[in-house]
Amino acid sequence: MKKIWFLVLMALACQAWAKEQVWVLKSPNGKLVAHITATAEEELTYDVVCDGVTVMLPSHVGLNRVYGKSVTGSMAVTKATTRTIDEVVASPFTRQASMRNHCNELTLKVKNDLNVVFRAYDEGIAYRYQILQPCMVRYEKVEYNFAGDYNATVPYVSRFDENNFDVQFGSSFENLYTTTSLSKLDEMRLCFLPVLVHGPNGLKVCLTESTLIDYPGLYVRGHKGRLEGEHARYPKTMEQGGHNNLQMIVKEREEYIAKVEKQSVMPWRIAMVNRTSADLAMNNMSYLLGEPCRLADLSWIKPGKVAWDWWNNWNLEGVDFKAGINNDTYKYYIDFASQYGIEYVILDEGWAVNKKADLFQVVPEIDLPMLVKYAADRNVGLILWAGYWAFDRDMEHVCQHYSEMGIKGFKIDFMDRDDQVMTDFFERAAAMCAKYHLLADFHGAFKPAGLNRTYPNVLNFEGVAGLEQLKWAPASWNQVQYDTEIPFIRQAAGPMDYTQGAMRNAAWGCYHPSWSEPMSQGTRCHQLALYVVLESPLNMLCDSPTNYEKEPDFAKLLAGIPTVWDETRVLCGEVGEYIVTARRKGNAWYVGGITNWTERTVEVDLSELAAGRTMKAELYRDGVNANRKGSDYCKEKMSTPIGSLTVHMAPGGGFFMKIF
Repeated sequence: MKKIWFLVLMALACQAWAKEQVWVLKSPNGKLVAHITATAEEELTYDVVCDGVTVMLPSHVGLNRVYGKSVTGSMAVTKATTRTIDEVVASPFTRQASMRNHCNELTLKVKNDLNVVFRAYDEGIAYRYQILQPCMVRYEKVEYNFAGDYNATVPYVSRFDENNFDVQFGSSFENLYTTTSLSKLDEMRLCFLPVLVHGPNGLKVCLTESTLIDYPGLYVRGHKGRLEGEHARYPKTMEQGGHNNLQMIVKEREEYIAKVEKQSVMPWRIAMVNRTSADLAMNNMSYLLGEPCRLADLSWIKPGKVAWDWWNNWNLEGVDFKAGINNDTYKYYIDFASQYGIEYVILDEGWAVNKKADLFQVVPEIDLPMLVKYAADRNVGLILWAGYWAFDRDMEHVCQHYSEMGIKGFKIDFMDRDDQVMTDFFERAAAMCAKYHLLADFHGAFKPAGLNRTYPNVLNFEGVAGLEQLKWAPASWNQVQYDTEIPFIRQAAGPMDYTQGAMRNAAWGCYHPSWSEPMSQGTRCHQLALYVVLESPLNMLCDSPTNYEKEPDFAKLLAGIPTVWDETRVLCGEVGEYIVTARRKGNAWYVGGITNWTERTVEVDLSELAAGRTMKAELYRDGVNANRKGSDYCKEKMSTPIGSLTVHMAPGGGFFMKIF
């Protein structure tokens, strides 16, 4: 009899689980809500409601997985558990010294092979899978079904071939933004993350991911007014090629997107939900959802400024040697860095023999051991540029050799993919660099996705259409507009190697591309303010030392701006219009503001920064003729109680203020 009753109870339990079930997950302040639904058809959906307004309609999540010859896409839930997380997370080398990680979490057990974990923060909703058994992932269902035909600001991938969809997965992740309604997005073109949806009542919904380790990166594309996810399939065959033979080019792909060979966590799918643009620019979810730091000792990691050679084309003037990739030029860069307290000099592409993909073949014009010693004697470190395949093919030998020589880090470039093979490379490179106390700066790279929390020696990522574009971009390229978008979108994912610092500054209508003597768009103060507005723990001074030396006071100012911060506040701003950011280092505040090509006057409340104290301040603002001559600026000193600041910005302009 007991056995019969047990079977009856089990049958009833199975029937209960087979019916639709709904879990309500609220953020700590209760204002952001997700309803997670397990349907009778063994599907799983979630929606997002903010302040009582539905932002996202039920959107499917799912994972099609293969176990040997068995294939399943079932999302049948067998158990649910909840917990609250409230902790302080150390965040060295970022916008602030620490971050609060506060959320409510729901974990759903799916059969015996999968968990789906949802988290609700006051600033957004995230979910991810925990795979409990080895399998192949054929595809992942990612859907963002918004409640209206809202506008979206997206970066399309640059490569497109209507006859070859997969060509889009070869991407350097550098493009300007397009803003249009969700229904008008090009359904054939992929958009890389982050993307921004302008929701109801001024809400900003920024989509990105974190803990992107050993799994392909997520793209989205429009489909019938919603966004759907896409992933690159796993590479089947590759061959060496691409830029200077430094890449591995995918020739053929498998029918699955990922191989999972052990229990594994997959990336967090993040929907940042913020009520204002300024709040979005302060969203920390990408960092908080990265895997915890794996390094016990961080004392050797030194962020700082870099004197950079490539953007200014190794151009020096007034010297008695031929400038270029040679010892004399780099000694000049090192002397310049030493004089201004700049921590590093980079040797960009050209120090290793071209097209060999061999980092042990150094060009005869360069004596690396001599330059390392010359720099060390002047308290300057050297960083080496490396093509991805040249670095990967002999990674440990390369790291050990150059670490022992005294090199401080690598700028690794031209990955231009984010399939599973490539994301695995990023983690391996970060770990290997850490093993030999080397910094890493990833170029030709996708957006940050938590790796800088896991390996804090990874100080920077490109994944941005930075200032380098202005060496070749046509006059129609709108860099200034882009500058007022990336603090809210791309930077929501993490730091960026934008490489600002141009001394030639083009007012509206004055820009033209120049490979050898490049210029910025916008004013000198716009460039100066970017050192505060943008986050970049390893931050370039992109222009020629001899250009800086013509204005030594300005060069000293640039070199002295910190690259990591104790506290950050975005004081005001609107996506694509303007932004004003304040960052604190010790007792000093640095305030930077930029505008698009619209001339504007802003009033900024600084009273909380000064906290009632009488403090000194220096203000750098656009000069009266900056609308015609971009390099025109003026400097003012203040020593009165600081309350509010009213400052005028020229078209493409900006301002910078130091309060101390």
